[in-house]
Amino acid sequence: MKNPFQPGDVKTYSFIVTAADFATMEGHTVHDVLSTFALGRGMEWAGRLFVLEMLEAGEEGIGTMLHVEHHAPAFAGETVEFRATFAALENRELTCAVEVRVGARLVATGRTGQRIVQSEKLAARFAALRAGSPTSA
Repeated sequence: MKNPFQPGDVKTYSFIVTAADFATMEGHTVHDVLSTFALGRGMEWAGRLFVLEMLEAGEEGIGTMLHVEHHAPAFAGETVEFRATFAALENRELTCAVEVRVGARLVATGRTGQRIVQSEKLAARFAALRAGSPTSA
């Protein structure tokens, strides 16, 4: 793992809200607005943009934590911007604070965690769990 970043560094990601991002459960649209689920997905991706630059050969990042606080709606056709701020790197786990906005409107805040691990260890851990034999990663 390499770390070219410092606390306070920022990565951004944005997309335009579509019906595929609406709050839908069990095939029923709950609200015609950006879902908390879609917010979480975008938050994780924004934080992962750091991880992608930190990985070395034979490494992978895996999510460890996601906290989402939904403050306001984002509607179809609006561009949501995710701003991930590098908060800390401890024991190979990156945490980011994330803010989501549509223009000046604060849509959500939250935190993400992603750990950088050896790809082989991760694959072995998944295989062991699938086989019903837990091991530590």
